[in-house]
Amino acid sequence: MAENASLRLEAVLKRPSTRFNLAAAQLAEAAVQRREGRFSSTGALSTTTGKYTGRSPKDKFIVEDEITKDTVAWGSVNVPISEEKFSSLYRMTVDYLEQLDELFVFDGYVGADPDYQMPLRVINQFAWQNLFARQLFIRPSRDALQSHQPQFTVIAVPGLTAVPERDGTNSEAFVVVSFKEKVVLIGGTAYAGEIKKSIFSVMNYLLPSQGVLPMHCSANVGQDGRTALFFGLSGTGKTTLSADPNRRLVGDDEHGWSSQGIFNLEGGCYAKCINLSREHEPQIWDAIRFGSVLENVVLDPLDHIADYSDGSLTENTRCAYPLDYIPGRVTPSLAGHPKAVVFLTADAFGVLPPISILEEEQIMYHFISGYTSKLAGTERGIQQPEATFSACFGEPFLPLSPLAYAQMLKDRVNEYGSKVYLINTGWSGGPYGVGERISLKYTRQMVTMALSGELDDVETRIDPIFKFKVPVSCPGVPAEILDPRTTWADPEAYDAKARELAQAFMDNFTKKYADLAPEVRKAGPIAG
Repeated sequence: MAENASLRLEAVLKRPSTRFNLAAAQLAEAAVQRREGRFSSTGALSTTTGKYTGRSPKDKFIVEDEITKDTVAWGSVNVPISEEKFSSLYRMTVDYLEQLDELFVFDGYVGADPDYQMPLRVINQFAWQNLFARQLFIRPSRDALQSHQPQFTVIAVPGLTAVPERDGTNSEAFVVVSFKEKVVLIGGTAYAGEIKKSIFSVMNYLLPSQGVLPMHCSANVGQDGRTALFFGLSGTGKTTLSADPNRRLVGDDEHGWSSQGIFNLEGGCYAKCINLSREHEPQIWDAIRFGSVLENVVLDPLDHIADYSDGSLTENTRCAYPLDYIPGRVTPSLAGHPKAVVFLTADAFGVLPPISILEEEQIMYHFISGYTSKLAGTERGIQQPEATFSACFGEPFLPLSPLAYAQMLKDRVNEYGSKVYLINTGWSGGPYGVGERISLKYTRQMVTMALSGELDDVETRIDPIFKFKVPVSCPGVPAEILDPRTTWADPEAYDAKARELAQAFMDNFTKKYADLAPEVRKAGPIAG
């Protein structure tokens, strides 16, 4: 059945109305002409995505077949769907494509390292989503297009909705990956992030078998040639801190770590725009121009000036732009083995130190934990900050067991002598609503000192609850903020809140990783 759908798809792609590999300007103009979006005052294409303004993790499935049955870590993250249901959805998708007057196709690559590069094809109902794909993935030269043979195909048709009772989905939206057919089907949602994240999940499955660690992290290189990685969940500063005017950007979100070093999986950036400012994020601000795609950013109805403080459509406002828009970026997007690995967390409890040094089993513990906070008001029903844990800082995109990725990271850190830091970009002086967010200026300074090696020999203390080594001084940073307990008006209230967070760490680890080696469990915090 899937084979028949593939043959019909080939016929659809041969129609004169299927438009292949249009330039960014052509796609932007087509999107405006088709009333898919409008230009902002800086020339970026501005769109809205309707009901879905973020990923829909409960609508994501992997086809269970002879390839995946015994290799995927099935569960609440990796939900199986049968080959029969996939074939039915595939036929429905091709049926839908056959009814469309126009299609847009992008042919490109994932992976900047030629040794691990995967050719892919993205087929879109909307011109603006095809522009998104063109800017986010790696764009081939004209000569390379002549021999391009896609190894994976993404088909994104937001106008096609599923019927859960018939199609085996959870809602009208679906994101289905078939490693056997090498196809991703996306329907019922116009959020473009599903396109890039589905392919990231594919690479997370394929690369480890090639000896490459896929990572949900940003990367940059200093003038001294030192490479740094920044792991972190949404809102922790991963993109902001990697877009440092004093360092050269490798990439902002997805990378591989091979025996040769680091390589970007993408050809663009997908930055959050909420409360964006030129003062704090000049590279991102200046990248929002013609050829970029704004998602769900509110524009003034008269002059089309973007209001980045307006989260009325969603807090998850986004901009997609090519790496070419970042001055001084690393070209090609390859770098050496990292000297520093930074885990980022936005701790809304206000108890984690702004910078800590991780050693030995602490590295594996906190990588597997992947902690940050959900804030009150950002999701329905959340009244107080809540601890949230996402293994390897990217659990929704990990088809294999998180332990496999964590072990690979530990092995590489040990082999190449990388130093690992946990940096809190969240609150100090009290929890969210009481304390204040740690100044980005100070966070940048701490990162700079860590990456330069300035913190290698400073005096440290051991945090009694979280067991981190914490620097007692950092050039350019007030010493008092390095010890979060001293920033609270009531030290006993700090102790209670710190124990509450420590217990959340312990509960998460017990629930998910009770069988992990005792030395790793002991590397975590203590609540008593």
